[in-house]
Amino acid sequence: MGETTRTALVAGATGIAGSALCRELVGQGWEVLGLSRSGRAPMDGVLGVAADLTDETSLREALASHAPTHVFVTAWMRQEDEEANIRVNGRMVRDLLAAVSPAGTVQHVALVTGLKHYLGPFEAYGQGDLPDTPFHEDEERLPYPNFYYAQEDELFAAAEQAGFTWSVHRAHTVIGAAVGNAMNMGQTLAVQAAICRDQGRPMVFPGSRTQWDGLTDMTDAGLLAEHLVWASTTASAADTAFNVVDGDVFRWRWLWPRLAARLGVEPEGFADEPRPLEDQMVDASAAWSRIAEREGLVESDVDRVASWWHTDGDLGRDVECLADMTRSRVLGFTGYRSTLQAFLDLFDHLEEARVVPRP
Repeated sequence: MGETTRTALVAGATGIAGSALCRELVGQGWEVLGLSRSGRAPMDGVLGVAADLTDETSLREALASHAPTHVFVTAWMRQEDEEANIRVNGRMVRDLLAAVSPAGTVQHVALVTGLKHYLGPFEAYGQGDLPDTPFHEDEERLPYPNFYYAQEDELFAAAEQAGFTWSVHRAHTVIGAAVGNAMNMGQTLAVQAAICRDQGRPMVFPGSRTQWDGLTDMTDAGLLAEHLVWASTTASAADTAFNVVDGDVFRWRWLWPRLAARLGVEPEGFADEPRPLEDQMVDASAAWSRIAEREGLVESDVDRVASWWHTDGDLGRDVECLADMTRSRVLGFTGYRSTLQAFLDLFDHLEEARVVPRP
């Protein structure tokens, strides 16, 4: 390996963030190792590596012949409660970094987390005394167990022992495409619209009045990828935690009708109380199976293309959620996205890839 060669190991390469990151790295000329359970490379230019992140032996054997210079952790696995989330996801980070340690080549490790750092874990989400918005990276941790904190602590310990630099990237509801992903609002809304369109009913906003009326922001997967590469190759950004959001703000009452218009369905906004997608879409499985067969879609299992529970969680919050990007801007990161355009581009991609039908 030449002195100037950069080899990236992307853990979670087939997910929303991981696949966008692989695309960015390949475009910049990196050597890219895409780690996933299947070992499937998400695109040309990526060498697929098959390993189970929850199996220490699997990781060690799969990575024994590789020498990455940069490691990007974009994966997590949802468990039955936060105690299990901490145990499983903290260990994933620890075992992954231990598996690449023998090569002695790692210069930087980047960890993707999210704004539950400020909002609390699923079991205490948006509860108690929360920091003021917009959220700033130097806020103290909340007094709840949180697997994001456990992942950070494993990262910090490994960095101190091995001598690499690190960065943490706290994204807010990532907009991107990935079949089988557990947290996927953009794709979920496209599936909701397709089912509503097929059944001749409006696309009903599922969330709270706070989210409908208030300001919020989101994170495009492509922007997150740019941010990950920037922080991993910028000396002044080393050993730092960052928020990463598009840079614009919006209200759902403004965005919802625009998304519905693009998706060819009538919009219906907040009424008297939240109307969660898990209730609206209780019969979605059979409906989606019929749509997928009729339209020749790539996935007929609705649970692999839509995550009702996650979108309900984001849109059902009764607290404002905005993240400050000053730390990144001061250090030179100027990336920006229109959130509306990010959704529109995603819908184009999903239709072209036959994940959802065209209106």
